[in-house]
Amino acid sequence: MMRRRTTLLTSCTALALALGATACGGGPVSAGGGDKALSGQTVTVAGVWSGSEQKNFQKVLDAFTAKTGAKTQFVSTGDNVSTVVGSKIEGGNAPDVVMVPQVGVLDQFAEKGWLKPLSPTARQTISADYAPVWKKYGSVDGTLYGLYFKAAHKSTVWYGPDALAQAGVKPPKTYDEMLKAGHTVSDSGLAAFAVAGQDGWTLTDWFENIYLSQAGPQKYDALAAHKLKWTDPSVVKALTTLGKLFKDKQLIAGGRQEALNTDFPSSVEKVFGPKPEAGMVYEGDFVAGVAHDQFGRTIGKDADFFPFPAVDGGTAPVVSGGDAAVVLKDGKNATAGMKLLEYLASPEAAAVWAKAGGFLSPNKKLDPASYGDDVSRAIAKSLVGAGDSVRFDMSDQAPAAFGGTKGAGEWKLLQDFLRDPSDPKGTAAQLESAAAKAYQG
Repeated sequence: MMRRRTTLLTSCTALALALGATACGGGPVSAGGGDKALSGQTVTVAGVWSGSEQKNFQKVLDAFTAKTGAKTQFVSTGDNVSTVVGSKIEGGNAPDVVMVPQVGVLDQFAEKGWLKPLSPTARQTISADYAPVWKKYGSVDGTLYGLYFKAAHKSTVWYGPDALAQAGVKPPKTYDEMLKAGHTVSDSGLAAFAVAGQDGWTLTDWFENIYLSQAGPQKYDALAAHKLKWTDPSVVKALTTLGKLFKDKQLIAGGRQEALNTDFPSSVEKVFGPKPEAGMVYEGDFVAGVAHDQFGRTIGKDADFFPFPAVDGGTAPVVSGGDAAVVLKDGKNATAGMKLLEYLASPEAAAVWAKAGGFLSPNKKLDPASYGDDVSRAIAKSLVGAGDSVRFDMSDQAPAAFGGTKGAGEWKLLQDFLRDPSDPKGTAAQLESAAAKAYQG
């Protein structure tokens, strides 16, 4: 994502970035206090990040090294964090810290007895500086194991300002207005939406936003925990609402079959590439990074977003995801690993990546000026401002067999629904059958 250089950082934030050491208005944070107390030690960190994300996280790790003297080593796991970390533990080569991208995986790690509870310092910081919902998603059976360092805002709809301007429409406030605006965009010569149906996870995100707004947070929580069956009328209603979009040939670029052959980067290209085919694409804040890095779009000028709109009179949804830092018991340097986690909990650590771009923090104490552009600040404000109404990505809370496996479970069944959206009730029954097996397992 493009970042304008921020010239008006507060002196405190600028000093913290320059020194990588002292918290604003007080003494040093507990990660070593800048006295190189961890010199000679190495902290190994495992996570899914690669490319620009890994490069930017390395800047955070380098700031930790400058602060404490501890060296760091990052190991990219690929998408299957659970398998890779499990094999490293079995081989006696466990990392000290793991950045866990799914609530379900954090639960799994805790149940296996792999995790150290967070230190009193980390717990105190999280209680003070984060909305309680982030503490909830980092805890298992009342014990706090995970710090959500990097978050995603999955309730953003991205659009080409020229496409909407030429169609004479403004960003909508309701779901029905969004579909109506989509028809107007379509009438002007572009399809309304690019849909990345080849990647099943994008379809789960569509469903979750509709369901959270339409059914409300209590039912969302119950469905996420499988305390509510997928055959519940609220699920059928949400699928019916999503099916209205899927059925409408005017609204989806290339129709349903082309959507099933479109992956996430290609969906962004259909809106922000050299030959736009659609006016809008729904996905998280990370759309901006692809639009800028791959297609040279200036965020806020020729690529912008509006919040996912409210459905059927409900509250506009704020669905999030995130990467939680956890400390493994079997790591060779778990004590220094916990010091890294305490540092990651600080606004100074978040500011390093916020300045680099492609990052959102749920930390309420992070100065918004740390973000490099107005769009990022607006997204961060929406995420932090939602407080406890934020809900974590439902599929990420589910067992991987249901909510996180290509060609299986929810991903496949929603792809099947995109292919043929004529039977929401039948799809709900199939989802319940798959969920029951996965949650029982």
